[in-house]
Amino acid sequence: MQDLRSRTRSVGGHRLGVIFAVITAVISGFAVFINGFGLRAWAGTADPTTYTTFKNVVAGSLLAGIAVIATRRGSKQGLTRPTSGGQWASLGLIAVFGGAIAFALFFEGFARASSSQAAFIHKTLIIWVGILAVGLLHEKIRPVYFVAIALLVAGQFLLVGGVSEVSFGVGEAMMLAATLLWSVEVIIAKRLLPNLSSLTVGVARMAGGALVLVVYGFAMGGFAAMGQVTLTQIGWILVVGTVLSGFVGFWYAALARAPAIEVTAILVGGAVLTAVLNVGFRGAPIPSLSGLAMVATGAGIVAVVAYMKESRHPEPSLVEP
Repeated sequence: MQDLRSRTRSVGGHRLGVIFAVITAVISGFAVFINGFGLRAWAGTADPTTYTTFKNVVAGSLLAGIAVIATRRGSKQGLTRPTSGGQWASLGLIAVFGGAIAFALFFEGFARASSSQAAFIHKTLIIWVGILAVGLLHEKIRPVYFVAIALLVAGQFLLVGGVSEVSFGVGEAMMLAATLLWSVEVIIAKRLLPNLSSLTVGVARMAGGALVLVVYGFAMGGFAAMGQVTLTQIGWILVVGTVLSGFVGFWYAALARAPAIEVTAILVGGAVLTAVLNVGFRGAPIPSLSGLAMVATGAGIVAVVAYMKESRHPEPSLVEP
């Protein structure tokens, strides 16, 4: 297990992984915000799962294109061929559960809740990943990280108006189920990334997941109203799909280089950007300033401590930059 952690940190450098995690958090904060607009633009034309299918097709296509270009240029960050049945099976699980079912559940739930509730539920990912990473990956949680995670969770509660304002209906249950699936996906991905490039895992998740969603859409008649699609709706799909491809690309690049607990904790900081955007562009009420400060502080603590941390005696990685 020490071998897994050492090789993970050595793929391009632990500090680079922290930087990628910060970029992922920024993209996530923006993505949660714009997806609300995208869903509303497609309301009446397609259900949330069909909307998710289209944007995932865009994201998967972009990631696949980037991976092919990287491979043709001889980059070791291009596509990496799995060498065992277990690796193929793990990629299949990531595609079906992480890239298809979880997305369908999350956006079906998102259509029934607010973007702030969606951000809150998605950011509980740090709790589930933390539990699984400690138990299955044997990652260590520094004492300061316990403080940071406590700030992140408490701050998230305040951002949605406190515990009394946290509703839990069908939509929230669907988003929580998706988040739990994604937490398991993180653990599977961490076991693959020392031996497969982050683009390989990202393409499996998005392109493979999109294929599953397309098959499901045809089987369920989800594309019946496609003749009514407008240029505005197509524009939203292109925008959210592009943002999603950036999120997935940087997310896996970060996971390939830094521990899952650190990467996921930093991701929670994206909730601050979502809240600010909701206030500035949607006229939403100003959320708890204490909550914003706590989330920003918690994510900042992890980012700074993780960035300053030196990896000791990293072993050569099977995937070099």
